Amino acid sequence: MLTKTPHLFDEATAVTAGDSRWQGRTSPDYWAFVGPFGGCTAATMLRALMQHPQRAGDPLALTVNYCAPVAEGVFDLDVRLVKANRSSQHWSVEMTQGGGEVATLATAVFAERRPSWSHQPAEFPGAMPFEGLRSFPKLKMTWANQYDFRFAEGEPKFQDGAAKQLSSPYSKLWIADRVPRKLDALSLMSMSDAFFGRVFHARGELVPFGTVSLTTYFHADAADLDAEDTTRVLAVADAKTFHKSYGDQHGELWSPSGRLLATTTQIAYFKA
Repeated sequence: MLTKTPHLFDEATAVTAGDSRWQGRTSPDYWAFVGPFGGCTAATMLRALMQHPQRAGDPLALTVNYCAPVAEGVFDLDVRLVKANRSSQHWSVEMTQGGGEVATLATAVFAERRPSWSHQPAEFPGAMPFEGLRSFPKLKMTWANQYDFRFAEGEPKFQDGAAKQLSSPYSKLWIADRVPRKLDALSLMSMSDAFFGRVFHARGELVPFGTVSLTTYFHADAADLDAEDTTRVLAVADAKTFHKSYGDQHGELWSPSGRLLATTTQIAYFKA
């Protein structure tokens, strides 16, 4: 009898429960410039929370602060329920390696979503269907090759050195796991950090870059995502400013049916 091979994303974000801490291991399949892909790290921390026996409800918000480089190998997650009430829970997660200082710090809010009045004033951005667009070429960063990026607008044109004329940091694209995987909160979390650095788009070149702080808000619970039954999102991202080594990013993740699934903001470091 054949057994189903685990998806690389599930292997990369796997965690195990310990006596007082959870453990995980970085994955070479989701590696960035000098460390693990931040979206994978965030999804790993979210998985520890979702698998925690005290967890109630679905993720509402996750903020991740990348405090220090994460080395290849094992890491510990110190998971703590900070406050809980009838409808929400507030959590903190600290990632350390080898008993050292905190490398990544996350705070999360989980909530019991109940039927209520609904209204989505944001308009679906729309784009050519996924199948009608070509896949973005593979890059040296292994994490990027785990995704199928199909740009409808704002495809970056990387070159050696900055372009003579700056380009818009805006982009609109489909994002899907290269090996299809049904969308859930974990993949949604990772995809919210899967946009290329806005500075790359503006300058037309790859420069030293790293996310400092990332916040993702979830606008759909597990039942909503299950009902969407999709393996991809239509994503848009833009930036408002780049100044003194830091730049912002804000993005939206939409289902193909036109439902806003998540919004995200971040501040990132760059050297240019």
